[in-house]
Amino acid sequence: MSVFTRPALVGLPGDRTAARDIASSAVTTLSAVLVLFALLAPNDLDALTPAAFVRLPVEALLGVAVVLMLRDGARRIVAVSAGALLGLLTVFKAIDIGFGLALDRRFNPVFDWGVLGNGVDLLGTSIGRAGAIASFAGLTLLAVVVIVLMALAVQRLSRVVAGRRTASTRVTAVLSVVWMVCAVSGAQLAPGQPLASRSAVAFAYDDLRQVRAGIRDRQAFAEEVAVDAFRDTPSSGLLNALRGKDVLFTFIESYGRVAVQDSDIAPKVDAVLDAGTARLKNSGYGSRSAFLTSPTTSAGSWLAHSTFQSGVWVDSQHRYDDFVKTDRFTLGGAFKRAGWQTVGVVPAHTEDWPEGKVYGYDRYYDSRNIGYRGPPFSYATMPDQFTLSAFQRAERDRNRPPLMAEIDLVTSHWPWTPLPRTVDWAAVGDGSIYNPMPSQGKTPEEVFTDPAKVRGAYGDSIAYSLNSLVSYVETYGDDDLVLVFLGDHQPNPIVAGAGADHDVPITVVTRDKAVLDKVAAWNWQDGLNPDRNAPVWRMDTFRDRFLTAFAR
Repeated sequence: MSVFTRPALVGLPGDRTAARDIASSAVTTLSAVLVLFALLAPNDLDALTPAAFVRLPVEALLGVAVVLMLRDGARRIVAVSAGALLGLLTVFKAIDIGFGLALDRRFNPVFDWGVLGNGVDLLGTSIGRAGAIASFAGLTLLAVVVIVLMALAVQRLSRVVAGRRTASTRVTAVLSVVWMVCAVSGAQLAPGQPLASRSAVAFAYDDLRQVRAGIRDRQAFAEEVAVDAFRDTPSSGLLNALRGKDVLFTFIESYGRVAVQDSDIAPKVDAVLDAGTARLKNSGYGSRSAFLTSPTTSAGSWLAHSTFQSGVWVDSQHRYDDFVKTDRFTLGGAFKRAGWQTVGVVPAHTEDWPEGKVYGYDRYYDSRNIGYRGPPFSYATMPDQFTLSAFQRAERDRNRPPLMAEIDLVTSHWPWTPLPRTVDWAAVGDGSIYNPMPSQGKTPEEVFTDPAKVRGAYGDSIAYSLNSLVSYVETYGDDDLVLVFLGDHQPNPIVAGAGADHDVPITVVTRDKAVLDKVAAWNWQDGLNPDRNAPVWRMDTFRDRFLTAFAR
């Protein structure tokens, strides 16, 4: 009789049950990890450390207590709803981290959705419009997945808790005592990371408070806009000390205090400003400089422009949206009422800008009608030198009344590379001379691998913009030119640093000593380069001080 060994049998009911138990335990463990991550994760990248997750969240303890009190039907509804809300809070935390990196502030869940759209447009300058839309769609899908997974995770954990009521009650009671002891003692593993956590509740409360404050602020802003000492000033009382002058208000993108002080960027930019002061002085020009505090930082140039022009503090998207619906008296409106031709030059715009009518421009130039036939330089649709050259040809070279213009220079916009080179003004033409330059410069991908390279690229772009302006004045300036140039905001925190102030340099340049005498009481410093002792004004105060100084 032959002897043989029976092969092992697999897939028997006991094996399948063990496999299901292992899989079930794994899913439960993953659900717990996901929920704890959502409850404990901070909304600040600097706080995203291992210590942040070695804490006891009070929200979890309260959640278990609620589950233990509910019947099955109500428990499922509450669990899914709470999970979806927790998923939404997790998405908002991620957006907060992004806003902190890009804008050095938190995301406003009511008023900031338009900023996300602007982010898509900005990303499109690097990877193309289709790529930017696809990336945004992917992130939106990921957010939905997070919310769904969080709802399923909380629902699963609620079933586990409900199925083990006695053990869950005991564990929760013990951990509640531990939480209270830690809360009373203030125990923490790292500064700002208490062991007794209630960060999710605090985050949700802060968001609700931010929304409530934004809603209240709309009424406050309406009251601010309504108060205007210059609204009804007749033309005879406006800008008499500037009669016959061409007055150009020129914004240099991202030109902030970090460019001129307390940074490794400053020596290069300071040298450009000091040399520019000497060059202009040799051409007969005087200059005075100080600082303005911008309502925004890193991005949101339109907030600075509207604040500067209107004399009201426009520091949020909802304030801007409300501002453009008003008839607020702007600098453009003041010059227009006083008899100047008013012009807006916004080369970054590629679409219609209906809200621009609030500035009262007689003529408006953007990327579509300024005559540029050269290549873009990342975000910058055209070099600053071309913008100034095209404005000169279109406006100042022809017979016309005195001009007031706001000119926006965008070469120094993020990502600050590749950069154009300065060419002879006579060779600028339609901009085709710039065609080979983008491929000869560094790509953003090359630069953004190293923070030092990023800061260097930023400094180079600011130096280019400043040199373009100084050269413009040397080439096209005359006795009737008054140039006011300033920054709109500080650059990205990668360059300016987290928590940097909002100060931007501002300078007045003219050959007419009488114009500089009018601003002598401002105590601004001589030259193009303000130092740390220069006066600092809030940007919304400039309009009234300017109109007062030059009224007669």
